[in-house]
Amino acid sequence: MIDYAADPTMLRRLAPGQRAEVWIADLGSESAELVYSTQTLLLEAPNWAPDGNGLLLNGDGLLWRLDLGPEVKLHPVSIDDLPPINNDHVLDSERGLIYLSANDGHIYVAPLRGGTARRVTHDASRYHYLHGVSPDGSTLAFVEIPKADHSDLGRLALIPSAGGETRYPEAGSSHLDGPEYSPDGDWLYFNTEEYAKRPGHAQLARVPAEGGSMERLVESESVDWFPHLSPDGEHASYISFPAGTLGHPPELDVEVRLVRTSNWRDIIWCFPIFGGQGTINVNSWSADSRRFAFVAYPVEQA
Repeated sequence: MIDYAADPTMLRRLAPGQRAEVWIADLGSESAELVYSTQTLLLEAPNWAPDGNGLLLNGDGLLWRLDLGPEVKLHPVSIDDLPPINNDHVLDSERGLIYLSANDGHIYVAPLRGGTARRVTHDASRYHYLHGVSPDGSTLAFVEIPKADHSDLGRLALIPSAGGETRYPEAGSSHLDGPEYSPDGDWLYFNTEEYAKRPGHAQLARVPAEGGSMERLVESESVDWFPHLSPDGEHASYISFPAGTLGHPPELDVEVRLVRTSNWRDIIWCFPIFGGQGTINVNSWSADSRRFAFVAYPVEQA
């Protein structure tokens, strides 16, 4: 397996015999439908497009739109002045913007329909891995890691969406990732190793967006990453790695899980896939809170 974590600027590729499969889960039926499959492009991290008729994903360093109907079709979104991007991108639907983490370590903003990108961050000594934008569009939540040591702890950071000074809310002293705002803007949700029983044992937690005590959401033996709340705040999806997993690598048997935010301990739906990195790194809920998307990466058996 290629160690993409050792070089975060490396573009991921499908292995021989491997496919990228885009799935959509439906809360009404508690099932998932395969909507697109390709053996030529490794697609990652779907966002649901604001018009409800497509998904936005990254692949080969570019942003792509997958039209969902009546004809399912994949096409690139043309954005100028944007370096190759990774799988950390979030939408500000009300203002028609998409914020993207690029492989040069910076965060950029561009019109959702394509156009010209503008850089938001300016500290060249750090990687900025974007995961959340506040509901009012004013603040971005991301993970900051020094470029000098990519194995260093991820740190919760906030920056004005227009650019400016970075703030560092208190969120424990352990590695964290995936900070994402709740729909009401009151909380930041993420995974953290603050409660770890063993190295890499990430668990789901949240902290008040304006500062306060961190709260653990659920205790599990699995390694849990990337909590994503539905727009109505009633449900959440996340990805669960096997116990003992370090980080969030690709090429593993994982589970995409659905819970009610009123009871994170009760898993109401679970979909086992071969995936991991790229499966559900960013929020992929539809605006009506009825569906969410994820990506699997099955490999044909020889």
